[in-house]
Amino acid sequence: MAAIQGLDLIDAPAGATPEQVTARLQEVVRNAVLFEELGFDGFAVGERHHTPFVSSAPPVVLSHIAARTSRIRLLTGVTLLSVLDPVRVAEDYATLDHLSGGRLEIIVGKGNGPEQAELFGIGRTEAWDTLEANYRLLRQLWSGEPVTWDPPEGLPTIRRTPLRDAQVFPPPLQRRIRVWHGSATAERSVELAAEYGDPIFSANGFNPLEYYARLVRHYRDAWEARGRDPQDALVGAGHGAVLVAERSQDAVEAYRPVYEAQAARLRAASSHLPGTVTFYDSYEDFLAQGSNLIGSPQQVLDKVARYHEAFGHRVINVAGNKGGLGQQEWEDSLRLFVSDVVPELRRTIPDPPSPEQSADVASRATAVVAA
Repeated sequence: MAAIQGLDLIDAPAGATPEQVTARLQEVVRNAVLFEELGFDGFAVGERHHTPFVSSAPPVVLSHIAARTSRIRLLTGVTLLSVLDPVRVAEDYATLDHLSGGRLEIIVGKGNGPEQAELFGIGRTEAWDTLEANYRLLRQLWSGEPVTWDPPEGLPTIRRTPLRDAQVFPPPLQRRIRVWHGSATAERSVELAAEYGDPIFSANGFNPLEYYARLVRHYRDAWEARGRDPQDALVGAGHGAVLVAERSQDAVEAYRPVYEAQAARLRAASSHLPGTVTFYDSYEDFLAQGSNLIGSPQQVLDKVARYHEAFGHRVINVAGNKGGLGQQEWEDSLRLFVSDVVPELRRTIPDPPSPEQSADVASRATAVVAA
């Protein structure tokens, strides 16, 4: 049965006061608890280093969620590995894995915000190189073996200090933390995932299905080109906002102002980055072609089925916060989604492998990489 998770990128109001930031972070924790109570499988928090987001420290937020929950899996969405020191990533997330009782998974990506270059000195065109180099080092650090490493020549990496027979401690609680490779557009990202036997997560947020389906097909092709069992390739995909109502027209009209506000923000953006530009002509076009789950239970099921036919995804992310909706309106919608949609999704979409099964697949792939 499909795994269904929440995702909160943790944006705050423009010009938020310290008190508003506090309230927003507390809201994230409450929503994660709610997702566990409603029977969801996981909850992810984003990482951004610019306004309006207050998600610059996902290990800290997830540690608090870990203390308030007991079952739900905890994820990042995404860890901006392109601009982070892999040693600190290895230490921070291994510690979080212990505090959560082995419930951690991370999704790695390069990020898009131009502010990252200002803070970390890694430009967008360089971020793919640093992401790949940092991921390879992270896996070495989590291998349990001494690591010797030198900064790549000509690459503006965050980490400049060489390593000589270095080991990080503590190691993760899990034998191998499941790492997803998140992307909207980059073939390099999914090729790295296929090389290491890792799953991918399609951002699937701003554009029609085919835009993302091409990348999923490329991942599956790269996976099979390495002689691997196609059934072992694991795909997750985001479905954005959920607003389910008994009558479809009620959901459609309730979400219209939320869409219009989002579209206005995108039109006003000073930079349009790959994967963040919407090509929808209208709200009706957005409803027809976009991934957000707006409508009656049957309409939502039909949309997920259409995406599943194209992606073959077995893990689904939905918005883990109210967005522009009222809190009670959003929670009522979530409960209807859980009662009238989730059971059918779990019945019709195959189980994803467990983290332990994914570890077996990735361990075999890593042995090939090392050879």
